[in-house]
Amino acid sequence: MKRLFVLMLLGAGPSWGQVNSGELRLRITDSSGAVIGAAVELTCSGNGFDKVFASDGAGIALIQQIPFGVYKLEVRRMGFATYSATVPISSALPIEEAIQLSVATQVTQVRVTATDTLIDPYRPSSVMQIGEKEIERRPASLPGRSVQDLVNSQPGWLYEGNAVLHPRGSEYQTQFVIDGIPLTDNRSPGFGPEIEADDLDSVRIYTAGFPAEYGRKLGGVVELNTRRQTEPGLRGQLVLSGGSYATASSYGQLQDAWRKNDLDLSASGSMTSHYLNPVVPENYTNKATTGDFSARYERGLSVDDNISVSVRREFSRFQIPNELVQEHSGQIQNGDNFETIGTVNYQHILSPNSLVALAGMARDDASDLYSNQKSTPIIAFQHNNFREYYSKGTFTHHERRQELKAGVESDARLLHEDFSYSITDPTQFDPGTPTSPDPFLESAPDLEQSAFIEDLIRLGKWTASAGLRWDHYQLLVNNSAFSPRVSIGRFLPSVNMVVHASFDRILQTPSFENILITSSQWIKQVDPLVLHLPVQPSIGSDYEGGLTEVFSDHLRLDLNSYRRDARNYADDDQLLNTGISYPIAFNKALVYGAEAKLALLQLKRLSGYVSYSYMVGNAWFPVTGGLFLGRDANAALTQLSGHFPDSQDQRNTLRTRFSYTLSPRIQLSAGAAYGSGLPFDYEGTEAEALAEYGPEMIARLNFSRGRVRPVLSVNSSLGLDIFKHEKMSMRLQMDGDNLNNRLNVIDFGGLFSGNAVGPAHSLISRLVTTF
Repeated sequence: MKRLFVLMLLGAGPSWGQVNSGELRLRITDSSGAVIGAAVELTCSGNGFDKVFASDGAGIALIQQIPFGVYKLEVRRMGFATYSATVPISSALPIEEAIQLSVATQVTQVRVTATDTLIDPYRPSSVMQIGEKEIERRPASLPGRSVQDLVNSQPGWLYEGNAVLHPRGSEYQTQFVIDGIPLTDNRSPGFGPEIEADDLDSVRIYTAGFPAEYGRKLGGVVELNTRRQTEPGLRGQLVLSGGSYATASSYGQLQDAWRKNDLDLSASGSMTSHYLNPVVPENYTNKATTGDFSARYERGLSVDDNISVSVRREFSRFQIPNELVQEHSGQIQNGDNFETIGTVNYQHILSPNSLVALAGMARDDASDLYSNQKSTPIIAFQHNNFREYYSKGTFTHHERRQELKAGVESDARLLHEDFSYSITDPTQFDPGTPTSPDPFLESAPDLEQSAFIEDLIRLGKWTASAGLRWDHYQLLVNNSAFSPRVSIGRFLPSVNMVVHASFDRILQTPSFENILITSSQWIKQVDPLVLHLPVQPSIGSDYEGGLTEVFSDHLRLDLNSYRRDARNYADDDQLLNTGISYPIAFNKALVYGAEAKLALLQLKRLSGYVSYSYMVGNAWFPVTGGLFLGRDANAALTQLSGHFPDSQDQRNTLRTRFSYTLSPRIQLSAGAAYGSGLPFDYEGTEAEALAEYGPEMIARLNFSRGRVRPVLSVNSSLGLDIFKHEKMSMRLQMDGDNLNNRLNVIDFGGLFSGNAVGPAHSLISRLVTTF
């Protein structure tokens, strides 16, 4: 056992890189050297991993796709003493070891406690993790936002508008990494179909200490690892749910593993009358249907070679919520998104200390907007699409106390934008605005390349990672930059604490949604007074310091403070009153704050967490990028100084959720989410807003402070294990959200744009059958 622990300890380090899982290869024998079958249990309290595996007839247990963390390993067989060890998993390189079991009377038991896996002593930066059990027992979500809701439950994240995630004050700068493939476009319900949370095995979230492997979108990085079967045979899952807002959804999955092959098929579909956040409490015109199909095949070509191929097809069709005047006019606006993704991943182990990995993706994405003839104040049509080709190669080498990783990547998109409109209410626009200009139609390539190198070093109780990244961006502008990254951690065993600090230099590329229209001469048809400013990438410096500490065997505290300085700070604006958003930028921004999360591991029958976030964000004039028309152009030219609150400047955010096990088959959960309110800027008077939106909504706004009043939502869940067997189980979960039934106004922006109202009281039930 000592030899295994030392071998694994030498490879220990933080969870970094897009290859964010490891592999454990065990050969199990008895004291005579004869191979034997045994049960292998691997658990990690820090990330929620808890699975049991079985060795085959040759005594081999091959455990793949293990999320990085510190694990408790137990090997059990009747008549033999239990083998127990603490195992750090922090490298993509496989760990191989022979384990010899002795008869029970010949071995002294080794005690490994939950504390040993609650904290990773070799992680030099903060990472939030969501495990399989937390995903399975998560509160129900409305269609299109199951993953977003999981991420939003973590400190430092908040919603603005239609389930758009904003990490630490960043606007549209969230990157999702799905099985190692990065997606840098907006993944909120109004912009693209979601990856269903039931498809996931684990989630890993960065808001600082970014590895040099990551770039382009670095407000936050969300790694999504899809499900992997661990044993041969056919397995599956069926999830049925339904409830308030005429919501119904289904999800099905089949996995079959045989010899060196693994096939995974999944499909889902949903419908609801509450897809986007409504702009008034009445929730007008908000129906949607979504669908998803995916297939993944993986084969071990040899002991050292592995290849996987996947394809995913997704779509969403939805209505754009009306305001009162639009509803009375009979307006109907429909949007849709269609996406097809194909990926291939290949990994070759060169030696016990080195491996190479190659990845590629091809993607087609289309977004449309349609308006009927009764739309007001404008009839808008949009038909945007892009084709993307992504490729990446990495080399990883482990040498004693160091792990070196280097790689290159290329991302090429061909963007197409097609937009047209007709004005039906000229009183809502500047005099002389054309009522029906020629359609806008333009295409352009978005070319991005990068290279990186990063090194991780462990010296006693110190762990350091240092990296350097180079990015090149070419679309409306041509830019390149080097970005150094440094993280340092120190383990203090006397108090079971890790303290850490990080510095990230980042280059964030502009959002490419509707970016071509910001530089086109076509816009002069709309207004002769036009200001075009090329949207440059944002350059920033992020700083974080914090600690992770474990108390007894049950409590874990994560505490971080941070500061973000950005130049050419990214934001967005809307074209006329169409709801079509495009990127803009301001001179600079400063965001700082602190976050804390106290998690209670299972203490008898109770578990849960409390998290708190404090954030202050300000942006400074002048504007440095984007499109401005008429009066906005004049304001952009004359407003050369001063600052204003970042649109995500919510000072206080509190979330909590606790679960209590009444019996082995019954669990109760309850929680709450509180926010002190976002800023708003309304051009009219409070009396005008009252006449337009009514007293119920205006009561939730503080016009003297220019802020939305605090939001509060109380939730609860009842879980019932209806049937539980070794090969089949059924679980029913009933979730209630906003049980206090408060009208929670998220955003308030002004006439016909920028409003968002949270869901009212809702109940949803989920039946999960696993076989």
